[in-house]
Amino acid sequence: MPADRLHLVRHGEVFNPQRVLYGRLPHFRLSDDGRAMAQKAADHVASLDRSVTALYASPLRRTRESAEPFTAAFGLEPVIDERVIEPTNVFEGKRMKRAVLNPMNWRYLLHPSVPSWGEPYVQIVARMDAAMRDAWDAAASGDVVIVSHQLPIWVTHLAVAGEPLKHDPRARRCALSSITSFERDGDRWREVAYAEPASTAGAVDVGAV
Repeated sequence: MPADRLHLVRHGEVFNPQRVLYGRLPHFRLSDDGRAMAQKAADHVASLDRSVTALYASPLRRTRESAEPFTAAFGLEPVIDERVIEPTNVFEGKRMKRAVLNPMNWRYLLHPSVPSWGEPYVQIVARMDAAMRDAWDAAASGDVVIVSHQLPIWVTHLAVAGEPLKHDPRARRCALSSITSFERDGDRWREVAYAEPASTAGAVDVGAV
């Protein structure tokens, strides 16, 4: 039998004093508050009293650190899956408010439905779906946790809901250390829950677009 439920967990707050868009830059770690957020996410999943049998994470430092409380709670070492990584983005390392005012960058903003500044939404959905299906089928039973990033989780939600992938990044419902949960109806995903177990008041959350 495959898995029973799959949880997409976003990483916690990142230590980002310069407030840049960190994207795939390798050395961005969780802040102290981010570690507490990740613990809250693991505590929430544990409180569901469901068997968690598999743990996956993006290869970036912030997701691997956010997976650590799940390792402690469920005794699972995360499988690193490149397919659930943050998308590419031309604005990596820049402060967005400054970058969008620079006329040299305006060419990257011409087609937000793609988006023109980074990896196409349809490509993100395809790789996330493939990773989710493989993780689901590989589980003998129980729940699967995948620790990923805001944009991959959000466009997965949109695709499952049958909504357009084009969206305003400021309007995403995917808070730090949030948990978006899915089950399968035949060959299709069905979203069954969304939770924000960690307080994000005052958190710095400017690393994705």
